[in-house]
Amino acid sequence: MPGKKNLLKPAVTALTTGVLLLNSAAVFAAPTMLSLDESVAITLKNSSAIKIADADKEKAAWGRKEAEAGKMPTLSLGSTYNLNQSGGGGSHLNNSLRFSWPLYTGGKLEGQIEQAKQSQKIADLGVDKAKQQAKLDATIAYYDVLEARSIVETNQAAVSNLEAHLKNVQAQYGAGVVAKSDVLRSEVELSNAEQNLIKAKNSYDLAVANLNNIMNIDIGTEVALKDELRHDKYDKSLEESIALALKNRPEIAQAQAGVDSANAAVKVAAGGKLPTVSLGGSTGWSDSVLPDSNNNWSMSLTASWNVFDAGVTNAKIKQADTTVTKAAEQYEQTKDNIELEVRQAYLSMQEADKRLATTEMAVNKAEEDLYIAQEKYKAGAGTNLDVIDANLSLTQAKTNHIQALYDYNVSMAKLDKAIGTQVN
Repeated sequence: MPGKKNLLKPAVTALTTGVLLLNSAAVFAAPTMLSLDESVAITLKNSSAIKIADADKEKAAWGRKEAEAGKMPTLSLGSTYNLNQSGGGGSHLNNSLRFSWPLYTGGKLEGQIEQAKQSQKIADLGVDKAKQQAKLDATIAYYDVLEARSIVETNQAAVSNLEAHLKNVQAQYGAGVVAKSDVLRSEVELSNAEQNLIKAKNSYDLAVANLNNIMNIDIGTEVALKDELRHDKYDKSLEESIALALKNRPEIAQAQAGVDSANAAVKVAAGGKLPTVSLGGSTGWSDSVLPDSNNNWSMSLTASWNVFDAGVTNAKIKQADTTVTKAAEQYEQTKDNIELEVRQAYLSMQEADKRLATTEMAVNKAEEDLYIAQEKYKAGAGTNLDVIDANLSLTQAKTNHIQALYDYNVSMAKLDKAIGTQVN
């Protein structure tokens, strides 16, 4: 008995290992299940556009620190070593320590700091803008897959209906009830439907690849979507949507920051007409690394005023003024464009909403019409063409309904982005 146990143990281990491997293979082969929210979350995590915007944000923050540092005192250390081989030769070590502090610059430094602050604000808002666009791209790509999946199902149903009809036609032809032409026509229509199904499946595969690309994951990843195309009612009026957009859109805040930055540029240019005051100090010593107690030092308070510059400062101020005018016009243009974007998305959503009601009714009637045509053909009271036409009409009605449902959801997603809904 111990010998038999020893022989059985490797066999049981091998069998268990094989079962585990099969289960693991099944797990690895299973498609990744994704909801819309999960797809958006993956996109927000992996988006290159968001990472680029984050880098711009960090760069702008350091740019502001650089501008603010311009108002602080600076200290510089210099050292020169001279080796002279003529006139008896010799070497000298000359050192200097200099201190400088701009006390007043006529508003130039303050204007530059304000420009840096506005640049940082624009970069911060750029991250929000990138997130909103990434969410919209992922949402539309997700809906593309849902639409393609529904089209596949519709074409599969058309193929199944024609397969069943062909069997009925062949049976009636075998009984001598119908002509050979009915069989041939039914076979042709089935072949056409199978071609459409092949195309629909390819469109689905392409939609999945596009979704994977937008999520920035392996483009060959097999995914299965949890959600369906839904008809959720939008609860805001057009006027309310426009008001939200003008309040929330980062592009408007960016445009306002552009105006503020242009005004700061005027302040910088105008500083050329005002005096500047700086505090300075220096000390120097020779032939030693560290200063001794006898080294000389000095302090200075320097003021300068560019009394006449041949109109250079005036020209700079005029240039800055035109920049303010341009920024103000861009601000108004941004508002108009955003209002148009909201209006287009809202009206497209309303149009799709109206189409949904009519297409749903058309699907119900087309299903009933197909049933009647099939039953009449079975009873010998209808024609083969009636059944084929009814099947084509049902497929078209379902396709129209899917398209309307897709357009409604995409328009709502675009409207959500247009009103500037915050993305966490």
